[in-house]
Amino acid sequence: ELPGFYYDSEKNRYFRLLPGHNNYNPLTKESIQYKAMECKRLRLLEEEEKQEKKTTRAGLSSSMLLQKRQLGLLSSTSYCRLVHELKVNCMQRKKIEIRSPDSSVAGTNNFKIIVADVACERIFTVNDVEHGGCKYGIINLSGLGKESLTVEMYDNLYFTNRKVLCSVPASFSYCILRTLKLCLMGIAETPGCASLLPASLFSSTNPGDRPGMLCSFKISTAWSCAWCLNPQADNCFSTGLTRRVLVTNVVTGHRQTFGTGSDVLAQQFAIQTPMLYNGCRSGEIFSIDVRQRNRKGQSWKAIRLFHDSAVTSLRLLEAEHYLMAADMAGKIKLWDLRTAKCVKQYKGHHNEYAILPLHVNEEEGLLTAVGQDCYTRIWSLQDARLLRTIPSPHPSSKDAIPSVVFSSRLGGSQGVPGLLMAVKQDLYHFSYN
Repeated sequence: ELPGFYYDSEKNRYFRLLPGHNNYNPLTKESIQYKAMECKRLRLLEEEEKQEKKTTRAGLSSSMLLQKRQLGLLSSTSYCRLVHELKVNCMQRKKIEIRSPDSSVAGTNNFKIIVADVACERIFTVNDVEHGGCKYGIINLSGLGKESLTVEMYDNLYFTNRKVLCSVPASFSYCILRTLKLCLMGIAETPGCASLLPASLFSSTNPGDRPGMLCSFKISTAWSCAWCLNPQADNCFSTGLTRRVLVTNVVTGHRQTFGTGSDVLAQQFAIQTPMLYNGCRSGEIFSIDVRQRNRKGQSWKAIRLFHDSAVTSLRLLEAEHYLMAADMAGKIKLWDLRTAKCVKQYKGHHNEYAILPLHVNEEEGLLTAVGQDCYTRIWSLQDARLLRTIPSPHPSSKDAIPSVVFSSRLGGSQGVPGLLMAVKQDLYHFSYN
């Protein structure tokens, strides 16, 4: 590298980088980096269009796996894991047609967040609107099983002028009816707002018959949220605020506040125990037993782990002995909660300052994450091997980071396996077949 110059590999010569002037100068480091990234993205997309099937393990093929399984060289667990790994490398992208009872709604706003319910029958969406703010919707995935690849999208009547940072699906019993609720977090200016929406808001019935929000209240600057499924803390959800955690019971209205000393950017409740795990801007991860009562001077922190950068996402594994955490330095670590030590690192993730989620699928043995560079990466949970890097169908930008959902049963128990990717106004399905 020569100071003040950059080398163009296509023209095989150096060009001078001019100092900052009032006139437009296209030769900047940012424009050069963007051009290089765009060339790489287009090359990867071209390779995928050619359906070049690659595998990260030498000799991995369906016939080899079946032969080893029949000879007893592979356990059923290892066989299923390697089959999923093989299918992930063979996934092909197809665009999904989005239909809506209101034809003016479908495909008019950019997707910001998509979150699947527990059964992966429906997808909750947060969409940016042109005049600012966000609106919510629900997509029915039952049409994915058909050859036409169509989904039905339903909007609700509620809009927010705040920027939605986090949303989680919450299934809880209310008046003996088990329905899907959604806990949403939003922030534009202080104060923020937390809302709990019934799924019936998105039905196609008469708008006059639709119920209102179950819960909505103003709070200080909010960063994260989590819903509790443990029976000992039923009907509770938590919000991560600036230097504190607020746990709210939506039935009784009772609230508990825990001081943290740092902004809480990521949260997740355990299912087997009423423990809440929090990831902070300071890089600290700690747990709270929500059965505790307010006592001045008491330390709320139980398990304590530390990252070198702000923690942006937390995911507990099923047995709840391990915790997956990602930070703003692009590091993804698997922590053993029994020894408070990092046992694995998943390399290749890219992040600098964004709050990006992790997606763990233990049944398939996969970890999925979208980086700030707009690439979707899939790792093997067992050995942390990077299995596949999927480029975005759209040019990389801050407002075009894809949001993804992966499941082996998209659309319900009889659904189709694969990856859903929402980027800009489009929805894509990466099918196993």
